[in-house]
Amino acid sequence: MARRVISRYAALGDSFTAGVEEDSWADELAAALRARNPCVEYRNLAVPGATSAEVARQVEPALAFGPQLVTLVCGANDVLFNTRPDPDAYAARLSRMFARLRRELPQVEIVTATYPDISRFLDLRPRTRARVEQGMRRFNAACRGVAERYGVALLDGFDDPAASERDTYAADGFHPSPEGHRRAAAAFLRALRERFRLTEAPAT
Repeated sequence: MARRVISRYAALGDSFTAGVEEDSWADELAAALRARNPCVEYRNLAVPGATSAEVARQVEPALAFGPQLVTLVCGANDVLFNTRPDPDAYAARLSRMFARLRRELPQVEIVTATYPDISRFLDLRPRTRARVEQGMRRFNAACRGVAERYGVALLDGFDDPAASERDTYAADGFHPSPEGHRRAAAAFLRALRERFRLTEAPAT
């Protein structure tokens, strides 16, 4: 399998990808790509608090940028912000995003991820905790199905051992800590180097 070359990378998503008060895993991944070639271009289009419907609006500027690599992770806010989150509607939105990226950027590599159990360390009442945990299971299952349908690489954050470790979360129990971002960046980088044999564009 020939190596694929990255010269542009776009990150789409919510606060998990955007970061809050620190560099996110996407920023760290871009830094790793630039370590070999500073000419790699990077756009982090993620917005804290974005639902999947709002992440869909990030596809247009991503297409204009013309990346060879896109990471797209969303869905947690759909679950948190709704008492009855709809995994079918989420799957349909995710399908449209992947389909458009595939159609308009035929050579792009796309990587997504499931979320950990975001209810684990949040201060929630028992019924709310159960609703959020069940919602994330359903949304993660939807994400896995859509990713498989479109040939999108998926990192499974729900079953990752780090997802049960408190030090991978910030003080709010929801956002990743610096250690959480570091581990996520390392996981994405491994997927790129091992699964796709992607590499940075050589310096000129």
